[in-house]
Amino acid sequence: MDNYHITKKENAWELVKEGAQRASKTAPTKAEIIETASEFLQGKTASLKIHKEDGTFQEERTFPRAADPRKTKG
Repeated sequence: MDNYHITKKENAWELVKEGAQRASKTAPTKAEIIETASEFLQGKTASLKIHKEDGTFQEERTFPRAADPRKTKG
C-alpha cells in the first residue's frame, strides 16, 4: 500500500507520495487538494494522511475503503 501525505507548503497544498521528492498534485486550498487526491487515488490501494496547516496530523483515509485495516477482525 502506497502512503501519501497532504501538507501545506508556502502558498499551496501538496499531495506527496511518501519518499518522493516532488509533489504529485498541488492546489491553492486544502479542500481542493483533498478532492484532487480522492480522484487521483481512485483505483489505487493507498493511505492518505491529511495534515493541518501547522504540519500536525489531522486524519487518515484509505483507498479503496475496503482496504482499511481497522475494519478487519483480529
